[in-house]
Amino acid sequence: MRIAILSDIHDNLWNLAAAIHHVQDAGILICCGDLCSPFVMDELAGFPGEVHIVFGNNDADLYRITMKASKNPRIHLHGELLQTNFEGKRFAVNHFDYLARPISKSGDYDVVCFGHNHEFEVSHECSCLLINPGPIMGAKFSSGHWEDTAPTFVTYDTRTNAPEAWAIDPSTKVVLKRLPSAAANQP
Repeated sequence: MRIAILSDIHDNLWNLAAAIHHVQDAGILICCGDLCSPFVMDELAGFPGEVHIVFGNNDADLYRITMKASKNPRIHLHGELLQTNFEGKRFAVNHFDYLARPISKSGDYDVVCFGHNHEFEVSHECSCLLINPGPIMGAKFSSGHWEDTAPTFVTYDTRTNAPEAWAIDPSTKVVLKRLPSAAANQP
């Protein structure tokens, strides 16, 4: 099964629409938090499969986000942590990088997904694959102020255990394949 993984939308419906259009053939969409506003749920509802969402630190209107999710049986809210099994792969999803890393060291999961720091990462911690799909919004704040960066997301194949990285051209909204870091190819 192909799983789409994204994070840190921060209300950028245009980049989100491009990503969702690109992953229409995926069976599941995972969102690692920071949707921000409830209207983002309307765009996520355009994904034809199941949508699994954990909350981030910028999801302020949880009441309205929850109300919108309750109207769509394909959308599942999991609070701050999702622990599940997709096609035999044990997944944990949390928004925060500083929580995801210790979770990955537990030995309880095959894949741990996270966001928060707006830094794309595909790496391994022992036998666990860590995936930070980067920010759909197309910005990071590592220097303490706004820096434009490529809007990115990841697809993951449960059969092959292979992640694929994707970037969205900010001006054309065309999705382009991005080469993952060298760490992605390590066992």
